[in-house]
Amino acid sequence: MRATAEPAEGNTIRLSVEVDEPEVDKVLDEAVKTLTRQVRIPGFRPGKVPRQVLEARMGGATALRAEALREALPDFYAQALADADLEPIAPPEIDITSGEEAGPLAFDALVQVRPTVAIAGYGGLQITVPSLQVTDEEIGEQLDRLRETDAELVEVGRPAIDRDNVTIDLVGTAPDGAEAVNVSDYLYEVGSGRVVPALDDQLRGAKVGDVLSFTAEAGDTGDVAFRVLVKDVKEKKLPALTDEWAADSSEFSTLDELRGDLRGRISRVKALQARLSQRESTLGALVELVDDDEVPEVLVEEEVRQRVHDLSHRLAEQNIGIEQFLQATGRTGDDLVAQVRDEAQRSVKADLALRALADAEDLDVDDTEMDAELDAMAERMGTDPADLRHQLDHAGRTGAVRSEQRKSKALTWLMDHVAMVDEEGNEVSHDEMAALADTLLTDAEAPGGARSDAADGDEATARTTEDVEQ
Repeated sequence: MRATAEPAEGNTIRLSVEVDEPEVDKVLDEAVKTLTRQVRIPGFRPGKVPRQVLEARMGGATALRAEALREALPDFYAQALADADLEPIAPPEIDITSGEEAGPLAFDALVQVRPTVAIAGYGGLQITVPSLQVTDEEIGEQLDRLRETDAELVEVGRPAIDRDNVTIDLVGTAPDGAEAVNVSDYLYEVGSGRVVPALDDQLRGAKVGDVLSFTAEAGDTGDVAFRVLVKDVKEKKLPALTDEWAADSSEFSTLDELRGDLRGRISRVKALQARLSQRESTLGALVELVDDDEVPEVLVEEEVRQRVHDLSHRLAEQNIGIEQFLQATGRTGDDLVAQVRDEAQRSVKADLALRALADAEDLDVDDTEMDAELDAMAERMGTDPADLRHQLDHAGRTGAVRSEQRKSKALTWLMDHVAMVDEEGNEVSHDEMAALADTLLTDAEAPGGARSDAADGDEATARTTEDVEQ
């Protein structure tokens, strides 16, 4: 079989395929074997029906050949896609040009493929990432959180302020006169918002003995009339920052050692935040370069369909219906569809932009890299790499796997070249980010984490694997 591809109108490719007569005869013989086992003709056992009798039963040799070609065309088309390294985004328009009745087969397939979108300016992108610097204030906040576990409540004679603890009696009456709440000696932290926001507003500035009355909305109950008696006001007294406290409250002997540990912990959190932000912001900046008009609607619709399918599957695993999900999230069906469509549009833009970048920078995937990816996929699926490659070729999905690898390379290239600044406008060097990535990888002790930039969000590869499994 031979396949040649040439550009047609728009983002379509005309794929011309020629199948030699021996290959056609082979599929015809296979079709005959299959049909002889399936048809029931009086006087003949299954699988023993002569070909002439089968042809007569089906309306002649031409009808039998037509049935065989109908069954074989999808395989011929898939093989032609693999040979021409094409990834269709919609069903093809196939026209058999010769061989319907006898001889070699030739057909044309008009294949719609992804367009190459414009990403002008991708080499000069700049993104903002969280600062990598750990401040004394941030360390102090962490120390305060640790000290709060050892804090004492001390009565004060002043009015209540945020973070004070007040002891109150709280009574709430619903609109129908029913008692919505009635608690005594309730210890409440001002500013926590644990009851209703209006309670915090009332308690700020309140003194011991004050009686507060107000009405506020309380969830499904509606407007509730509240009455509050303030019994005492206490502030948190934190222990002093000393070596003794550090030794008693942590595994460290001195306050300086504890500060050093906190600095390292905060630094690792910032490193992770910066790394994730770098990836998302870089991809987001690239997506902004793609014009909406360049995005084929067929790709968006397919992405929407896949996302809805994935959501339905996840909900079904948890025995949750779509109506329950909408009610729990406070959304309507239209809200959900709009959100899914927005996400699908962005995902398709990202896909097209990364492909365009791979083309622009001539980023290819060689056979060694492809073999490594197929080995990894086969290991995840518990199958033989050779069998997997055969299945991918048969399904016309080998090109999709290669494209996903090229996209991963494109994102890595862009992350290595994008300019970065922190929230204050200070430049963040790629050396700093690389050092942080190495730190995170070492801390996690997970070599597989090095693939995060290449594989995070790689939904298409996962779907390719799922397609093969199905």
